[in-house]
Amino acid sequence: MTSPVFFKASAKTSPTFASAELRRAAGEAFSAEAYDAIRPGYPNELAHLATRDQANARVVDGGAGTGQLSAVFDAAGHQVYAFDPSAGMAQFLHRKLGVPTWQASAEATGLTRDSVDCLSYAQSWHWFDVAAASQEADRVLAPGGRLLLVWNTLDVSRPEILRLARIMHSGDIQPAGFFPTVHAPWQLVDTLRTTMTQELSVAGVHELMHSRSYWQRANQRMRNRLTGNLNWYLLDFWEKSRTDTITLPYRTDAFVYERGPHTG
Repeated sequence: MTSPVFFKASAKTSPTFASAELRRAAGEAFSAEAYDAIRPGYPNELAHLATRDQANARVVDGGAGTGQLSAVFDAAGHQVYAFDPSAGMAQFLHRKLGVPTWQASAEATGLTRDSVDCLSYAQSWHWFDVAAASQEADRVLAPGGRLLLVWNTLDVSRPEILRLARIMHSGDIQPAGFFPTVHAPWQLVDTLRTTMTQELSVAGVHELMHSRSYWQRANQRMRNRLTGNLNWYLLDFWEKSRTDTITLPYRTDAFVYERGPHTG
């Protein structure tokens, strides 16, 4: 097969938007059903990382989407609560797990002061105003409480996966070794960087593309173009059949924060 021209991965650690309104619109474009069916989950060790084996911890999963990280905490036996800016996502999560859910943002969670042992954001911190979200976390987390930030990212260190991510408009926004932006009083105390794979059919890779906010916001003409581009890349360039299994590599990057000295 002919070697294509590959481009370098982005060095940005978060997306940029022209306005807060566009940021909110992009974040609310996700389809709960499509997202939950096709996005990979999170490793079970995150429950230990975030709670230090505290039994029955009060865990709030913010920007929780369909509850993929919420499910990890629920399976570990913690008191799990979840919120999301999208009412549809919050409703889907409640039907799925049965945990208390509500519509809110990281900047205004609706939680009472010092009421939470762990506040988590998986695949969502970059959708919020980081300064305001950091301040709100300080308000709601109890003394000794922990803030957990997690991302699953396609491993675009392989050029062919980077090109696939570009075709799907996945947004390779977290380069390997990145650290997220978090404001005072939070200080990094622990990290987890691991890898995993996801096995999908050609149809499954299309469903993964359909779960992206870019697809959700695209008109039919653009969707037709995206479909054609992805079919060409998988079926012609990669020479896959529709029944072949495609293995996608992922990185999971998790960060735990506690209040710095003389705070909290």
